[in-house]
Amino acid sequence: MRPMTSPLADRLNRFQDYLPPQLEPELSGRLTRMVGLTLECVGCPMVVGDRCLIQGQGVGTVEAEVVGFEDERVYLMPLTAIEGLRPGARVVPLAAASRVPVGPELLGRVVNGTGEPLDNLGPLRTATQVPLAGTIINPLHRAPVRQSMDVGIRAINSLLTVGQGQRLGLFAGSGVGKSMLLGMMTRFTDADITVVGLIGERGREVKEFIEDILGDEGLARSVVVASPADDSPLMRLRAAMLTTRIAEHFRDQGKRVLLLMDSLTRYAQAQREIALAVGEPPATKGYPPSVFAKLPQLVERTGNAKPGGGSITAFYTVLTEGDDQQDPIADAARAILDGHIVLSRRLAEEGHYPAIDVEASVSRVMPQVTDPAHFAQAQRFKQVYARYQQARDLISVGAYVKGSDPETDFAIEHINNMRAFLRQDLGKSSPFSESIEQLFTAVPERRQARRGASE
Repeated sequence: MRPMTSPLADRLNRFQDYLPPQLEPELSGRLTRMVGLTLECVGCPMVVGDRCLIQGQGVGTVEAEVVGFEDERVYLMPLTAIEGLRPGARVVPLAAASRVPVGPELLGRVVNGTGEPLDNLGPLRTATQVPLAGTIINPLHRAPVRQSMDVGIRAINSLLTVGQGQRLGLFAGSGVGKSMLLGMMTRFTDADITVVGLIGERGREVKEFIEDILGDEGLARSVVVASPADDSPLMRLRAAMLTTRIAEHFRDQGKRVLLLMDSLTRYAQAQREIALAVGEPPATKGYPPSVFAKLPQLVERTGNAKPGGGSITAFYTVLTEGDDQQDPIADAARAILDGHIVLSRRLAEEGHYPAIDVEASVSRVMPQVTDPAHFAQAQRFKQVYARYQQARDLISVGAYVKGSDPETDFAIEHINNMRAFLRQDLGKSSPFSESIEQLFTAVPERRQARRGASE
């Protein structure tokens, strides 16, 4: 075929060099159904986890993510408000939309579940973007938990010692002080970086946590990912995953990271909403099976890296509705975490802060991260404290007779010291070494020789 020699052909040949070598056709589908928050799309080949844009009425667009499929139909869940959608709306896949910004530029910033800033401090200009799903570390390649971490809380440092790379649950009902305790740990910890995930909380509490509880000092070395309760369930789910992914990135840089997520229960509830919307049958108290599969997938991403690398020490708050410790999510979380700290409503009502119930709490790695003397003294403190609690009702009504039981007498003598030891001012830190010293003075050794001489 002879080349064209007309003036129009010459112009086309000149502009041909500016065109890409191969033009890829743009694939798109159309919206066929919407029920609640579930959208159905046909004609657009996408896989679970892909994101897309739905062109609404006028110039508005709705961002959504693929959460399931059936035959040729793809189920979408919106990330933003669904307004202006109509039957047959165009659905366009987004390329490389699953990558999120990470890096030191995030320190001091507040972002949403997609990594977009919420703090009006300008756009994020990070040099690194990584996939939202992190690389799974072989459990046999992880460094064991052998070193303690200072969280600045006297009761935790001494009686529930936390190890670097440990995952703990903070179990409490509403209004018992979970957020205040997290804020104290953020300010007082000796970790290099703190990553805070506020998942499904009230919008008012998000601002108060950042300004009043976290403060400028805590925010300066922290990254906050916030997805309030009015966000879509998918956005809340992604916020929890982004919080973990940011912590993983800093851990891979060799940093000691403290991850605080408030709350794991809201994450499970978001997954429940998504699963029920796409037709998954409910199982335990309305929670579909996928909820209990998602929990360990999120939690197991934290922990230690390979020997010589960084660590993620994680605290997950678990909301026990009605103070029910046998709630399905609380029970599942207790089984997959390395310990649990229970906050007592009774102690909170008595003005005892932090309201940690030391009898119901346990750190499963404490024997591996403490010396024998410290561990023995912590056990002795719990034994003396428990002995007083057992006789508390008799003591309060005056039915206990002094001298009936030497151990109970010893507990009554030192209960005020133990209560003072367990309390801590909101603005005062208790370093690890200082906490251990105070533990030994709160419950001294019994004077057995003097007691034998008196007998």
